Amino acid sequence: MNMNLSDWKLKLRYGKLTTDFTHYTIIADGKVVKNNADYNTSLGPAFMAMKVWAKDIDNANDVIVAVGKHLGFNVAGKLEVFKTDPQQAPKDHPYGYDINFTPYDN
Repeated sequence: MNMNLSDWKLKLRYGKLTTDFTHYTIIADGKVVKNNADYNTSLGPAFMAMKVWAKDIDNANDVIVAVGKHLGFNVAGKLEVFKTDPQQAPKDHPYGYDINFTPYDN
């Protein structure tokens, strides 16, 4: 979907753009097991936050687990999922964006 921000948001709000997906923000507790220079991660406990378009909460959880593994992060604790307003338009498949890591001490 190649639309500017206001176009797709207005079309989504007024039903001119439809999607089978719901927008969520997820915060996952876990552990960075492989440094990732793109995200400036360091080994150890961390929270991973991500915005995601997904079919449902279970699908959203699957997305953050898969993306986390790909980036060297293992979800090992609680997942917090919130319905939130999107910053990017939906696509034809579930996807995540705006990924952040916050390390913490045990």
